Amino acid sequence: MLPLFRKTYLLWLLVLSSCSQNGPAGLFKKVSPHEQYAANLRDAGLLQTALGRDWLAAAEKSLQSPLTVSIPYKETGYFPASQAMATAFRFQAARGSKISIDFSKKPSKDFTVYIDLWEDQEGHDKRLLAYADTNGTPFHHEVDDDTFYILRLQPELLSAGEYTLTITSGPSLAFPVAGGKMQSFWGAARDAGARQHEGIDIFAPKGTPTLAVADGLVRRVGTNNLGGKVVFLRPEKKDVSIYYAHLDTQLVAVGQTVKTGDTLGLVGNTGNARGGNPHLHFGIYGNGGALDPFHFINPAVKKPAEVSSQLGALGKAYRTSSAGKLLVSPSRSAASVATLDANTFVRILSASSSWYKVALPDGLTGYIGSGNVRALNKSLNNYRVTAESRLLDDPDDSRGSKKKLLPGDNLQILARFQGYMYVRSGELDGWVNTTKAAGL
Repeated sequence: MLPLFRKTYLLWLLVLSSCSQNGPAGLFKKVSPHEQYAANLRDAGLLQTALGRDWLAAAEKSLQSPLTVSIPYKETGYFPASQAMATAFRFQAARGSKISIDFSKKPSKDFTVYIDLWEDQEGHDKRLLAYADTNGTPFHHEVDDDTFYILRLQPELLSAGEYTLTITSGPSLAFPVAGGKMQSFWGAARDAGARQHEGIDIFAPKGTPTLAVADGLVRRVGTNNLGGKVVFLRPEKKDVSIYYAHLDTQLVAVGQTVKTGDTLGLVGNTGNARGGNPHLHFGIYGNGGALDPFHFINPAVKKPAEVSSQLGALGKAYRTSSAGKLLVSPSRSAASVATLDANTFVRILSASSSWYKVALPDGLTGYIGSGNVRALNKSLNNYRVTAESRLLDDPDDSRGSKKKLLPGDNLQILARFQGYMYVRSGELDGWVNTTKAAGL
């Protein structure tokens, strides 16, 4: 990009960044920062330019072709200023869990990245669920459906920087018995198989306080044959009811408001638990009936693997050291996106644990092991041009060229992709059509 052209765009982007978030796009509905930025691009006429169109196309492509990860997940990546880019991750989450997104960036200023969370339910259009503010503040989302989700990252135009993304999943409710141990989980047989357990039993000494798992309203305090002494809690802003059963003592009244951690009653063995070990039967009921409480309250939050791949490779061109697979996910059992020959040109986009996410020259992205790449600091061999040809910006004859190559010119071969060689000619690096350079 020419310096003057770049400066012109930067002036336009200063105008965009100063536009009010309460402008025309926000008159009738609340919009995400990403949507507001796209509206500002449109209002400034930049969507009619190649760079603006590339930015929108990158946003849409990332949603349609996300890479698959398992949470917890952590990666450190790099967005260059030289091209419009976006990246997206598809993962599965269970109802009742809470997704937490943590994002840090370098530089902390003048590097804006838009972060959106989408629901990707089979048979339905993708639905925007939540988004981060542009300050990079961590945000959370409580999962309402057992389905897939997509997290998209996209920087502003001409914005470059490094980022670290962490996605974790934990409970959306507090644990109901301090020091209690979960046993007899959802679906376990009851009454010789006549029915199934619709909750989780949490064992603790008799008299242990049972706690409110959320701020809410006590809807019922009573007794029944199975549950004995029971309490029903309706959490604020949630479409579920919480059921506490087998209590020894009830310590709240109908209509009482409680805060998370308040004592509702004491662990006992009333109802059909009479004569057994004291425990709390903990149940959750939604509009469709009983729900598995496990993901709502499971206190164990797994940490993602730390990034062990070298971060000095981020944003740089490398080549594969051996033939291998480009994978859709950072897992050796993942599906293959493409088969790569040895010495294939790749650009390192991000690092996660012992993997690199890379892009091929045609834009295809995927994961390869970090041990299967080599820097382009040594040539594979030399090549003598035998026919007049061009040193190209990309492995595509329709793209621009950096210089004319003449018969007898010597080239250092650094990497390959399909029918092209990535070479060094003097102080310039670029692509050469192997067939044309050889005069075939």
